[in-house]
Amino acid sequence: MDVIAFVGPSGTGKSHRALLVAHQHQADAIIDDGILIKDGKIVAGSSAKMEKSKIMAVRRAIFTLPGHAEEVRSAIAECRPHRILVLGTSENMVYKIVRILKLPTIEQIIHIEDIATQREMQKARDSRLKQGKHIIPVPTIELKPHASGFLIDPIQSFFRRNRTRRRKLGEKSIVRPVFSYYGKLIIDDLAIREMVVRIVCEKEYISKVGSVRVRHVWKGDEDRGLEISCSVVLTYGSHIPTLIKETQQRVRTKVEYMTGLFVREVDIMVQALYIEA
Repeated sequence: MDVIAFVGPSGTGKSHRALLVAHQHQADAIIDDGILIKDGKIVAGSSAKMEKSKIMAVRRAIFTLPGHAEEVRSAIAECRPHRILVLGTSENMVYKIVRILKLPTIEQIIHIEDIATQREMQKARDSRLKQGKHIIPVPTIELKPHASGFLIDPIQSFFRRNRTRRRKLGEKSIVRPVFSYYGKLIIDDLAIREMVVRIVCEKEYISKVGSVRVRHVWKGDEDRGLEISCSVVLTYGSHIPTLIKETQQRVRTKVEYMTGLFVREVDIMVQALYIEA
């Protein structure tokens, strides 16, 4: 089984072009926003576009909600696709999805800028921002059992072979998620720092947490993830490398779960040791 990825910022038309990209690269399965699609059918998972909040939508899209990853992994093992196309808003996101689903290493990454013009991407952004419309690359009749109560419209997808002949690839559906009416979601860095302090202090071997820094890694207008650093005072008597590694993993897992943001790294500096008298 091979894995390729299709990457582009949110709202630039990835899902709209997913069938075309899959066809051009002989991918017989697609992973998009929390669902596994094969042969035009939702085989497993639940769409992030059906969630009621943006945070839950992000968690759903990266398979961190309980039982979600296990369901999709089992379905992949059962249907045994030849090649999977994984969609994501960044390279970090698709690598994270592949890691969580325990898929083979990504062999190729296709960027939306390689196949869509700036005008086409802007048109897609306008549709997302002004009308709240999202695309799911499955037929409406397949989507309806999964999307009761959402606005659904079918659009046809064609692959142009020449100027006069077009071959139908499949059908996609337009949905308007509940969260698209709510406006923007902004998580302040102060809130993230407070999360880190609380997470680190959960264990008794952390005597004190010093300064916490949160840095965003940007590529153009795209937030590529967080780099978190903090200093701590440890209680004397434990194996320091083991405690720090466990704390780093706990911070990364819980911050990603609570915020939906990708954590690139967690640096912890042991500032001092506390010795009880």
